[in-house]
Amino acid sequence: MNDEILFEVRGKAGFVTLNRPKALNALTHDKVRALASQLERWADDPAVRHVVIGGAGGKAFCAGGDIRSIYDAGRAGELDGLKTFFRDEYTLNAYIKAYPKPYIALIDGIVMGGGVGVSVHGSHRVGTENTLFSMPETGIGFFPDVGGTYFLPRMPRKTGVYCALSAGRLKQADALACGVLTHAAARENLSDLQTALESTDDVDATLERFLVSPEAGPVEKNAELIEHAFSASSVEEILGRLDSLGDEFAQKTASAIRGKSPTSVLIAFEQMKRGAALTFNDCMQLEYRIVSQILKGEDFFEGIRAVVVDKDQSPKWQPNQLAQVDRAGLASYFEEPSDGDLLI
Repeated sequence: MNDEILFEVRGKAGFVTLNRPKALNALTHDKVRALASQLERWADDPAVRHVVIGGAGGKAFCAGGDIRSIYDAGRAGELDGLKTFFRDEYTLNAYIKAYPKPYIALIDGIVMGGGVGVSVHGSHRVGTENTLFSMPETGIGFFPDVGGTYFLPRMPRKTGVYCALSAGRLKQADALACGVLTHAAARENLSDLQTALESTDDVDATLERFLVSPEAGPVEKNAELIEHAFSASSVEEILGRLDSLGDEFAQKTASAIRGKSPTSVLIAFEQMKRGAALTFNDCMQLEYRIVSQILKGEDFFEGIRAVVVDKDQSPKWQPNQLAQVDRAGLASYFEEPSDGDLLI
């Protein structure tokens, strides 16, 4: 394996470093496979008591999947290869969720998309004051995957539905309040924390020594508003409630949702409703169904074009209005794909 992902055992801990800082540690298919293989080996190694994963460079833990390579593969007609990538990624997410040893993510900087998938399902998620969490997928014509179907609807006071539809960003305090993080720590102490994890048999007690208590963030402060708006029974009703509230947070949130792919927003809303009642593995199966259909469409590739390729930030959604989306056609995103369901 090349040096884009590093593995090292130090003392009682297996350390993983996502080592592609110029690309904000974006996940590639090779990195997904390498991480899965190493985690399996460490699961069977009695010398490794727990796993610690972090990102190099100081700007990001992991900003998501390598969507430029996904765009290039899609435009080359290599959809089967893309489906294999997502199948392997979702299987890895489920493996992390069920991992038999403590799995500690040290989040310093951006954590989005695929980076969330290799952190938020671990037993311990430690975020510094530089943490910036988001599931921005509706803004590129995609949907909040990598286990978002499970953890987002379980976040308190509809904050996960807010994140799913609007791509809302959570900094350290809000990420802790919403359950994305289990612990908050200071960046300046991360090195000492890693050293402590090398020798400890008690992860919880060790983390306790490094905890900080950040002040409440804007999402926590607006939790009542978010719960009121995002408890609505339709996206249109959510937007209506936000419009009627009239304050700045509500207006910005409504504007953000209206700028996303209408199809993606409606998929995500249905995804949140279904995911709230599903097991984790069933959520991953549902996500594979959705991605199998999305890869056949245009919005995902158009979103990547606008944000990453041409960078004009002006995606041409098809259709570009919620009212124009074929509601009956949305059912196809939740049906078993032609190559069968994801089996975990």
